[in-house]
Amino acid sequence: MARRPGNNPKRRIAPLERLTEERKNALTGAVRYVGSGHHKRNPADYGLPRANPRPTKSLCDLERTILSDEARRLVASGIRYGLYSEPQEDGFPKFIWSVSERGEVFEAKTDTHGTGEYHGYPLEDEDAMHKYVKSIWEERCQNAGQ
Repeated sequence: MARRPGNNPKRRIAPLERLTEERKNALTGAVRYVGSGHHKRNPADYGLPRANPRPTKSLCDLERTILSDEARRLVASGIRYGLYSEPQEDGFPKFIWSVSERGEVFEAKTDTHGTGEYHGYPLEDEDAMHKYVKSIWEERCQNAGQ
């Protein structure tokens, strides 16, 4: 298994043995993908009044527009394969990672208010998490027979 460089404990994938099916099912039912205008050029079908991209934020629609259904599926598949950080005190992980059918690596992040609402963005190839997430994804999908 690839080792994750860096020292941010919130940005680490939780060990597989801690991710029970019961926990993953509960988490899938509790999280909501809401998107963020700070990561979009186009509000698409997210119900956002407008896009308000920030220069310091990754744009999730830089390469292509990702509609809300696909974003929700990505979050759900990240949970199914156990690609999320240790749950916080509120029961929600700070991060959930996923890989699209096209091989794009995404990170979804929740706020600190324990609402279970997430927004996501692609991880750039230069980000050390990109390679790490992709390697864990491939390993866990292979073990699941996918």
